[in-house]
Amino acid sequence: MAIVSLSLPEPMIQAMDRIQRSMGFSGRSELVRAAIRLLLEDDREKAKLTGMVNGLLVVTHDEDREEPVTALKHRFEGIIRTHVHSKTTSTVCVELFIVHGPAKQVIDMSDSFRAEDKMKSAKYIPI
Repeated sequence: MAIVSLSLPEPMIQAMDRIQRSMGFSGRSELVRAAIRLLLEDDREKAKLTGMVNGLLVVTHDEDREEPVTALKHRFEGIIRTHVHSKTTSTVCVELFIVHGPAKQVIDMSDSFRAEDKMKSAKYIPI
């Protein structure tokens, strides 16, 4: 098996260690492999999308990380049908986007939010 080195922020390492203990992973490597498998499965599901699609994109971020959300929202305004912003805590926001459009654009929007480092999470759910 190949060895890959990663640089991760300390809060992420601490969260990984909590998940590792609570879910019984034998080590960080096994946890990372499981996370990558989930990402790959998500990618396979999106690759099957064709034509016009509907979906829900759920994005979370720190309150002070609003700029990328605004930029991406404007970039994909042609496929956004509804957008809801809510604070889940005093510092964490959740954005819900109901989208409808060509599969390629919807996938591009989902991938763009996921690739943005300032987002805590981004999950596309086909509906």
